[in-house]
Amino acid sequence: MSGAAKALKTLVMVPTYNERDNAPRMVEAIKALDLDVDVLFIDDNSPDGTGPLLEAMRADYPRLSVRHRTGKNGIGSAHLDGIAAAYDGGYDRLVTLDCDFSHSPEDIPKFLEASDNADVVVGSRWTAMNSLPGWNFYRRMMTGMGHLLTRLVLGLKYDATGAFRAYRLDRIPQPMFSLVQSKSYSFFFESLFILHKNACKIEEIPIVLPARTYGHSKMTLRAAAQSVQIMLGVAVQYRRNASAFHLMAPPLAIEPTLYDPQHWEAYWTQSREASKRVYAVIASIYRRAFIRPRLHRVLSRNFDRGAQLLHAGCGGGQVDEGLHERMRITALDISTDALQLYQENNPSAFRIQHGDILQLPYRDGSFDGYYSLGVIEHFTETEIRRILSEAFRLLRPDGKLVLFWPHAKATSVRVLGMAHRLLARSGNETTLHPAEISLLESKTMAATWLERSGFKMTSYDFGAKDLWIQAVIVAERAG
Repeated sequence: MSGAAKALKTLVMVPTYNERDNAPRMVEAIKALDLDVDVLFIDDNSPDGTGPLLEAMRADYPRLSVRHRTGKNGIGSAHLDGIAAAYDGGYDRLVTLDCDFSHSPEDIPKFLEASDNADVVVGSRWTAMNSLPGWNFYRRMMTGMGHLLTRLVLGLKYDATGAFRAYRLDRIPQPMFSLVQSKSYSFFFESLFILHKNACKIEEIPIVLPARTYGHSKMTLRAAAQSVQIMLGVAVQYRRNASAFHLMAPPLAIEPTLYDPQHWEAYWTQSREASKRVYAVIASIYRRAFIRPRLHRVLSRNFDRGAQLLHAGCGGGQVDEGLHERMRITALDISTDALQLYQENNPSAFRIQHGDILQLPYRDGSFDGYYSLGVIEHFTETEIRRILSEAFRLLRPDGKLVLFWPHAKATSVRVLGMAHRLLARSGNETTLHPAEISLLESKTMAATWLERSGFKMTSYDFGAKDLWIQAVIVAERAG
């Protein structure tokens, strides 16, 4: 793609309650950074007059706005209101921080820079030495215990209890935040847990938190105990009903004009003949026992957490189960029956779409990766070139292609050939799957076909890991 990168519309949000002394200083500090950002303060009807004082500053700083709430409704509630306001205002990016200067506004440019390559940026008190200068033993113990619990109970390796963050709202669907239930301090770890489980790419940058105005902490022992109780509740609920923490894929849209020359609809509909039922069971066991773990290893080695991937010709999606917490996967298939089965197997998929791999409905450079398993062998050489050309078009410059391509000498070819002959002898003309007309013959063949479409093969593996059936090929976009 050409042209300058789009400027990101950015909002800085600061919640306040009785911050009369700090709020004007915070406004001036952000203003002095000379950033292309708007600033929103959310005030909970502070008794000390913080809200009116901020309103009076708007005349000198037009990019400042103030949202007045009726009372002290919780720090998590304030952040959720700020996030909603940012979406409503069409912002691409949101930075949140406290008003008492425990978070330094001078760090905001670092958060903006880090957000170029992450969905969420978290300020961490645990990635650099001397990040808590002047803290007393009680505060260190309380904060350290919170960090330890979020790691042990929720599996979050990040600093999950801090408010200094940057969100790429243009990459995070707004309904994801509606999954967050907490309105108090526990908003921070619950929201990060949900973002983590929905495969958001989370980065940490080190920050230093001085001993506040820390003469009196806003986190009481009672509030800490309530947060621990909520944390345990989140962990238990996730184990009981993980889908409650995942954003559901949008409803499946059917494109009635698509042509299906390989008759995949009939394959996935599956007749009630005993031969097909047996084949379906064997194929399901094979996918889960051999293909799924192999696919997960290959994708984990080649793509970062939160990578945007297209699974082209996704079928029923048994191999993708468990991937959606690490990658943002768009599943595409020409068979509506396959897509409905995929939806049942992967309710938290990022997107499930009815489409044709020969003519993909996506803009150039939309994905970090493209993968397909047992698909291209059903197409002619001319069609495969078109498939690879489409893959090249939609991948970003550093994108990768992963193909599971059945080999001409695969054990499955002989077994299925024997099965078809036995069925034919018994008078049964059933075909267990569409014809495999372009089985892979060699590593050289794979490299040559990929090179013609602009890819450079970086790895090739064919062997016992899946019973000598599919060659696993990884290629990079060469240009």
